[in-house]
Amino acid sequence: MQNVTDRTRNPFGMRPDCESFVPGYGDANADFHLVGDHPGVHGGVDAGVPFTGEPWSPTFFDALAGGGLIDPLAESSAESSAESSAESSAESSTDGSDPFVTDRTFASYLHMCVTDEAPDEAAYADMERFFDAELRAIAAHVLLPVGARATDHVLRQYTSRAHKTPVDMDALHATELLGSGWLVLPIKDPGEWADADADRLVAALRDLQSTDFRRESDLGRFIPGSDPYLVR
Repeated sequence: MQNVTDRTRNPFGMRPDCESFVPGYGDANADFHLVGDHPGVHGGVDAGVPFTGEPWSPTFFDALAGGGLIDPLAESSAESSAESSAESSAESSTDGSDPFVTDRTFASYLHMCVTDEAPDEAAYADMERFFDAELRAIAAHVLLPVGARATDHVLRQYTSRAHKTPVDMDALHATELLGSGWLVLPIKDPGEWADADADRLVAALRDLQSTDFRRESDLGRFIPGSDPYLVR
């Protein structure tokens, strides 16, 4: 089943109880889901789009484009599409001013609210319901947690590997891990990338897409009718 929406900004209308927030952005029927931490770490406050507005953002998006997840950045920067409020930033935008275009990738944060200080554990726990609902609505095949906190969360909540997988981002960067219904490919925090990290991510994304990363089986032959019934 696919989500029927053409909205790229906050397609499910998430409205957390905070003055300003950076909602999810991208294709609601995505194969790939980028999972970030919060706006204070991974940006997006001005443009209202995850992973924008940081010194490392162009390099990060170039790597995603090189790996086939997004189209290259638009000539106008992410900041040119800044919204005047959280409400307006949550609306769908298709006017060409968005920082990147994709028909297969979605990006969102564990904690979407903009805060003066880093969220505490209680705040992350309170925002979990928004993140988890969106992740399960998107139902991407591949989760790409960005940075140590997002990687730790994805491993603990969506795989059975947390107890045997140390969160060493140098080792885990661009490495495929099998989850419970998802493939997980952690990404080292872009602000900490060394010279080879971008190329390593590009190569891993290209290799991944050359395989059957969806890992779906058609069980339609076991039920009446001719429609496929894909499971993973």
